[in-house]
Amino acid sequence: MLRALQLVRRLRDNSAFVNAFSSASGSQRLAGKVAAITGGASGIGRATAAEFVRNGARVIIADVQDDLGRAAAAELGAGDTAIYTRCDVTDEAQVAAAVDLAVARHGRLDVMFNNAGIGGDMRSAALASMDMADFDRVMAVNTRGVVAGVKHAARVMVPRRAGSIICTASTAALLGSLGTVAYGVSKAAVVGLVRAAAAELARSGVRVNAVSPHGVPTPLAMRAVAQWYPERSAEEHRRIVVEDMNEMVGPVLEEEDIARAALYLASDEAKYVNGHNLVVDGGYTVNKPLNMPAPGQEAS
Repeated sequence: MLRALQLVRRLRDNSAFVNAFSSASGSQRLAGKVAAITGGASGIGRATAAEFVRNGARVIIADVQDDLGRAAAAELGAGDTAIYTRCDVTDEAQVAAAVDLAVARHGRLDVMFNNAGIGGDMRSAALASMDMADFDRVMAVNTRGVVAGVKHAARVMVPRRAGSIICTASTAALLGSLGTVAYGVSKAAVVGLVRAAAAELARSGVRVNAVSPHGVPTPLAMRAVAQWYPERSAEEHRRIVVEDMNEMVGPVLEEEDIARAALYLASDEAKYVNGHNLVVDGGYTVNKPLNMPAPGQEAS
């Protein structure tokens, strides 16, 4: 009888624990927080804006795509839930203004997602023939624009001694064969920036991390594949990104997967994660075959 009563009590306690856990896991992970997202009108930025709003955040969508940005803000919520502002990240003053808008409207900025990026001319070209003007354009958006975002987010977060800054890097920052020199250099610089900024800001309570996506069928990725394979159809371009570029069989890497990675880094669940590059690639960058014949085969 005693053992039966103990079992009933244990089941009751476990049930309470499961119910509490389920309630917590279903809660809004960014409730009360304010986030600014550059490049938030489309692609990964748009998916992240939606994910943040679903989790209780109020969002500033900063982009140069006015029609898409206004439409995204209208779809995500009424009032101050989502606000669009034009922001060319190559202009530091516009980045500063987007940060200041968050503070003016909501009194604070808790999360800065520096996501705006371009591919530039993604056609394969020998290093000796690289277009330096294209290199400068890519670096201006993908690296200098991110530096400006980190700088101005830190400006308003450090006095509050709290905040999460997230920067979009890429698997192209880890492997030299995944893009042009300009794109790879720009994204590798983002990873270096994250480490340097995290080291400086840690004592101020501000965390700085990166998320590195692999092949996601965003508008940027689709434009790149169209440059690589101009003779193929849009459907084939998508298949190349979704299937050929990725490692895992079965699951498809989507914009929402990157958004959920950013959500984790933005949330208090990652309160002690700092200076980290969260790679979302299904294991692609940890697998490189040896340049040698398979066992039992002789080299030609």
